[in-house]
Amino acid sequence: MIRVGLIGYGYAARTFHAPLLASVPGMALTLVASSDAAKVHADLPNVTVAADPLAVATSDAIDLVVIASPNASHAPLAIAALRAGRHVVVDKPFTLDTAEARDLIGLANARDRLLSVFHNRRWDSDWLTVSRAIREGVVGRPVHLESHIDRFRPAVRVRWREDGSPGSGIWYDLGPHLVDQAILLFGLPERVQASMARQRESALADDWAHVVLDHGDGRRAVLHAAMLVAGGSPRFVVHGDGGTIVKNRPDRQEAQLLSGIRPGTDGWGVNDDPLRLFDREGNVTTRPAEAGDQRCYYAAIAAALRGEGANPVPPVQALAVMAVVEAAAIAAATGQVAVPDLTDHERMRLIASYRA
Repeated sequence: MIRVGLIGYGYAARTFHAPLLASVPGMALTLVASSDAAKVHADLPNVTVAADPLAVATSDAIDLVVIASPNASHAPLAIAALRAGRHVVVDKPFTLDTAEARDLIGLANARDRLLSVFHNRRWDSDWLTVSRAIREGVVGRPVHLESHIDRFRPAVRVRWREDGSPGSGIWYDLGPHLVDQAILLFGLPERVQASMARQRESALADDWAHVVLDHGDGRRAVLHAAMLVAGGSPRFVVHGDGGTIVKNRPDRQEAQLLSGIRPGTDGWGVNDDPLRLFDREGNVTTRPAEAGDQRCYYAAIAAALRGEGANPVPPVQALAVMAVVEAAAIAAATGQVAVPDLTDHERMRLIASYRA
């Protein structure tokens, strides 16, 4: 049994990590760091709650530390856990910048500990459906990706994700998902352009982000996230020399978890919004969306810790995501094109990790 300590019990931990961990055989959530023990025990009555995150990060009673605390705390807590000999999963974003990410990777290698990042959107129904269609050649050679995570939340909330502190704002919140999927499709971009803004009244952090990744050979990925989109927008649009695919509605797992549906129950991950395919002659067909299942991430983590499989998100892949996230932030601040900060050796390791 893999004993898990969860640091933080806010939105991400309560909505995603706790129920997903509970659904994976061989993993036991035993310890939670939270300042609100009553909230934790309302959901998890048999779990021990500690007020001090460092006590959980370094506890001998656990094997795996899952860090789902505010973004600025990811690196310090991961360092403490790795130094204590724990394996570590970090919620996205991995860190605040590439320097912190490199420090964590070096420490994990030195201590021979698993280090992974929770890029759960790799197991969303929308992405699984789109990526399979691309692999099957439906659009021919893909040259243009549009990926949106748009919401309608006109009220600014009092929470760390929106308070203007380091690591807050929509780009650091949703950008890692968008970037990770773009890299999976097109590889690491050569250049990054970006624009970010505060559109809501009283906003303290950016709530609108528009990023264009130049992947070379004419290939572009347009990544967009916004908080004032009442009508919605397609989740994915992909154009190629053989046609176009459009996936309108996003994966439903987050909505299902919020409604109390537990992972693995009937209807889990099912998405009734089909993929639309436009061929060269303008004909339109559809195919059913694949079911999503974010449990696959933690099932793979469990297998990796047992020596039965690979890390589902190796740290070099998370480093690449952070290099692009960081480049976009620089491009938006300077108004100039930015280049992801990765060495040739890191780029080679990244390519090898995807081939594996």
